[in-house]
Amino acid sequence: MKISAFIEKHFWIVLLAGIILALWIPMPFRVPHFVPRLILGMMLFLVFLKIDAIEILENMRNYKLMIYVTFIYMFAIPLFFYFLMKIFDPELAIGMLLLTSMPAGVSTPALTDIVKGNISLSMSLVITSQLIAPLTVPLLFWIFVGNSLEINKLLLLKDIAILVFVPLITSQLAKKFFPLAIKRTQHLFTSANVFLLFSFVYVAMSSQRDIIMQNPAGLIWQVAVIYLVFIILHFIGYFICWRDKKENRIAVAIGAAYMNNGMAIVLAVSYFSPAILVLMVLSELPWNTLLAPFKKVTERL
Repeated sequence: MKISAFIEKHFWIVLLAGIILALWIPMPFRVPHFVPRLILGMMLFLVFLKIDAIEILENMRNYKLMIYVTFIYMFAIPLFFYFLMKIFDPELAIGMLLLTSMPAGVSTPALTDIVKGNISLSMSLVITSQLIAPLTVPLLFWIFVGNSLEINKLLLLKDIAILVFVPLITSQLAKKFFPLAIKRTQHLFTSANVFLLFSFVYVAMSSQRDIIMQNPAGLIWQVAVIYLVFIILHFIGYFICWRDKKENRIAVAIGAAYMNNGMAIVLAVSYFSPAILVLMVLSELPWNTLLAPFKKVTERL
């Protein structure tokens, strides 16, 4: 078996290694803020090389699907988990509202590629949910928590331009001017993205390692709850479009379960209690370990 094929098949080992290494031997210096964004941009560049920009626009023209799925992502799912968790722990409920109200993560097209889903649909859902997040997130907290968040909309749009549109444009230009080189190396793109995901996981977990290791035993129940939430999110995402083809259902499930938890961590630092911040950091664990089991399940469906 070729190395690239082995890495693609056993990607979960690489991602798990990123978590273990970050907790065991974290980075000895503070990583500049632009590094995680740069890694995500590189991941998206490789993903976009495998698709046509026209396919993304075609998916976005299906406005009924976009409205339906985005409503589920940005309103139905957050409110479901908020009211469910409020029964047991009000602070946990606020944390889950913050986490699940985040838009689909910009790395979800790369994850969708690994699980063999519809990459262009995944990218369309990322763009749509990211664009409306500055409106929906403050609205949810204003109505249900009474805590209005001042999210910098211009900064959020700037991030979208850097992380989504710049890789998209440059990838299409690369395909136009270097078609033969891209065709010859295309089989390496997915395995390269696995290593980029490893780098992102290592950097993100290293930055919050001290918070996690302060009281690991006391966090066990929170980890269990977060894993349960993520498992449910996979099922919700996969079956809300149950009549659609499998590739589309996978893309929708990935968008539902792999939200932009990096944005949630940033907001938690600025507006919420340390307990909620820890919860956001812990979301990295299921975020980076459930993709392999989900892939196995979808192969049997």
